[in-house]
Amino acid sequence: MITVVNPAFLSMICDNGRPGYGYIGVPLSSGLDRFSMDMARFLAGNPASAPVIEIMGNDFSLLFGDDVSFAITGARVRATLDDAPVEMWSAVSAPKGSVLKIPEVLEGFRYYVSFSGTLDIDPVMGSYSTNFECTFGGFQGRPLMKGDVLTFRDIYDTAGYRGVPAELIPSMGEPHILRVLPGPEADRFDPPAVKFLTDRNDAIVFKASARLNRTGIRLNGTPLKFRPGSEESIISEGILPGTIQVPPDGLPIINCVERTIGGYARLALVIDVDLDRLAQVKPFDRVILSATDLKEAERLSQARKDAVAFSVKKQ
Repeated sequence: MITVVNPAFLSMICDNGRPGYGYIGVPLSSGLDRFSMDMARFLAGNPASAPVIEIMGNDFSLLFGDDVSFAITGARVRATLDDAPVEMWSAVSAPKGSVLKIPEVLEGFRYYVSFSGTLDIDPVMGSYSTNFECTFGGFQGRPLMKGDVLTFRDIYDTAGYRGVPAELIPSMGEPHILRVLPGPEADRFDPPAVKFLTDRNDAIVFKASARLNRTGIRLNGTPLKFRPGSEESIISEGILPGTIQVPPDGLPIINCVERTIGGYARLALVIDVDLDRLAQVKPFDRVILSATDLKEAERLSQARKDAVAFSVKKQ
């Protein structure tokens, strides 16, 4: 078993989420950084559907009640096991009675911890992810708290070194460059304000506001102007993670994984390969929006899949 000594600012159980339930108002609620989550599972020998812990903030710590292996991925952190330094993006053995401490986040915002065992929690609607609004999933439908005890159904051997090649580990710091495709209502904006959507040599820079969470990231900067006479809202309809909506004030909102519908004009869509960067945007970070096309978005996505598959095969 594992005891939560300190849950940091916010820690929660998550997995791949609940796709397919948006029509009844249940959001995806998946881990925000899918690559880091997948690599944490791989390093710990977990299946692709296994739950992990997603954490924000300094001073996270766990007490291990069994011999188990673990891995830390995502935001760059300073970590120790019984005061000895721990390498990120690598499998680490923790003996019974040892204490993992993560006193400081050095770069990025969210990090992930996975274990060489099956956490003994029940899925809800096919997922272990925590849905805070509906208070179900994860550990009692809430964030982890000091003193919580997580138990394992089983613990398995992960003998042998597992590590992620350095060239696959993304930068977690700012500026966060998000490549985008034009959204359905991109033509409602004044062309000079959204020149970046049609000019590959152009980009637009915002700063993340303090109003950000797993639902969305509000951006600050020069407001985007609508075309005179254009509708500034749409009839509410389903939206996907990465949809960039613009309310009447002209300041974009990037939707994440806790929303199913939206009613603002959709300026753009973050391409799949860059969605993970949304997990690492912290308040006041610079966010750069840069346009690409569908062919390039598909090429980038496939290239990363091929690189990850090759590295896993080499293990």
